Amino acid sequence: MYDEEDLLPISGLRHIAFCERRCALMYVEGLWAENRLTVEGRQLHDRSHLPDLEVRGDVRIARGLRLRSLRLGLSGMADVVEFHRRADTNPPGVFLPGTPGLWHPFPVEYKRGYPSPDISDEVQLCGQALCLEEMLKVEIEAGAVYYGQPRQRHDVAFTSDLRRQTEQLAIRFHELVKSGRTPAAHYQRKCRNCSLLDLCLPKTAAEGRSARRYLQQALAEALNGGTQEVVQ
Repeated sequence: MYDEEDLLPISGLRHIAFCERRCALMYVEGLWAENRLTVEGRQLHDRSHLPDLEVRGDVRIARGLRLRSLRLGLSGMADVVEFHRRADTNPPGVFLPGTPGLWHPFPVEYKRGYPSPDISDEVQLCGQALCLEEMLKVEIEAGAVYYGQPRQRHDVAFTSDLRRQTEQLAIRFHELVKSGRTPAAHYQRKCRNCSLLDLCLPKTAAEGRSARRYLQQALAEALNGGTQEVVQ
């Protein structure tokens, strides 16, 4: 169990699944950079995070729901959690204040682009589901990721394998942040669409070298017209 001050963002699961170096640049070195894709994605999330409750027949739609898991050491905010009315108790549902019957949660994550070729989107969504399970004491079988480009939902089953991968990534996320070290750069094709490409410098960064230190060194040389070493 983690303490409140040790909680890390659920969204970090997506970054560490995509690239450990990217995750460290963000959560160890505190670096970030916007590109068109991140701006559009942030605007989409800002809209979906506006607190709201919508009723559509036998579905209650909650937006901007705050999540937390002390077991995994994660916290964050769900884009959307749909609560579907259940006619049976398998799996059991939850009671909603002021609403009769039992309701089963179904988390939905919004992405602006196309489905990711890896599991990064799925583990982020699964992380939300694991938080909801801990908070509501209920088992959640599935959720969905909505992709803005094809305008389609991609259903995600929270299998035992996906749950295990998500929990392992949460452990690795905490280990990475606690270590305070940024993994070495290794250029891959997926680097081209990363907003941190110019900060990561995967083609030029030395083995094990901090991107922040590399940029500080380059800035010092530019300002001093020489090769003055940056004092750490």
